[in-house]
Amino acid sequence: MKLSATKAEAYRTGRRAGPIARDVIMVVFDLACINGHEFEGWFESLADLEKQIEDKILVCPVCNDANVIRRPSTFGMVKKRPEGQVSDKGQEQPDLNQLAKAFEQLQALSQALETDFTDVGSKFTEEALKIHYGVTPKRNIRGMSTEDQEQMLKKEGVEFFKVPMLVRKPPA
Repeated sequence: MKLSATKAEAYRTGRRAGPIARDVIMVVFDLACINGHEFEGWFESLADLEKQIEDKILVCPVCNDANVIRRPSTFGMVKKRPEGQVSDKGQEQPDLNQLAKAFEQLQALSQALETDFTDVGSKFTEEALKIHYGVTPKRNIRGMSTEDQEQMLKKEGVEFFKVPMLVRKPPA
């Protein structure tokens, strides 16, 4: 489906195209561009977000870059059910204590990555190659890369792994 110029402009500017819709449920996603700018976007669904990213309609509001990725969100809702109660889909509900422990482990990992790894931002691929070929000393780095850059790193034999980072919100 090709978007009309009016709808595409509405996506870019945040203004509505056409009549005002009532009772529309929107989903908020945390996003970031390849240059490290973080922002959020409101979408009708995950499929809507993925389509806009694929079609390069979604751009960073700071630098106008269309290389945008969805970032893990630290927000989630879990509907509490009596212990052992089965959900509508026939699967047992996760133990909230296990979820809390997993979240704490992710927080600890994020903290270690933040303190023990140098943030090279969008220069991750360049720095990883320099380290791989011995141009610069070995060190722990973290940053952002596109899928194409990740494929190139794999072809070059550079070892790396992807980890969701928890974004710290300043205290209110």
